[in-house]
Amino acid sequence: MTDTMDPIILNVLYAAAGGGLTLLFMWLGCKMFNRAVSFNISEELGKGNIAVGLMVMGLLIGIGIAVGLTVGLGLN
Repeated sequence: MTDTMDPIILNVLYAAAGGGLTLLFMWLGCKMFNRAVSFNISEELGKGNIAVGLMVMGLLIGIGIAVGLTVGLGLN
């Protein structure tokens, strides 16, 4: 099947699937982390808590790098 598909279209499909997986895992990671801590992340961000914002930023960057590397290295 991949022999008949244009490589550009195939790369766009891989990028879209990787982006979707990354967003899914980021959402899932935030939900799981929200259950693990003793405060509500959404409420604390609404109050302007910078520490919670930095924690969420680190969480999302870490998950994004992990899933991005997994998808990227899986293309070889």
